[in-house]
Amino acid sequence: EEQYSIWPADRELPAGWKEAGKQGRKAECLEWVKEVWTDMRPLSLRREMDGE
Repeated sequence: EEQYSIWPADRELPAGWKEAGKQGRKAECLEWVKEVWTDMRPLSLRREMDGE
């Protein structure tokens, strides 16, 4: 769904989650999320609204 969250690198990801490829300090990760997550709507909703 192209939604993001930060998660401790030493913990197992919750079911259904995937790594996005960014690791670092909390502030760095939050800044990265802010840069890449520009549309808060889930991917399925964006596709539906765009008529895909």
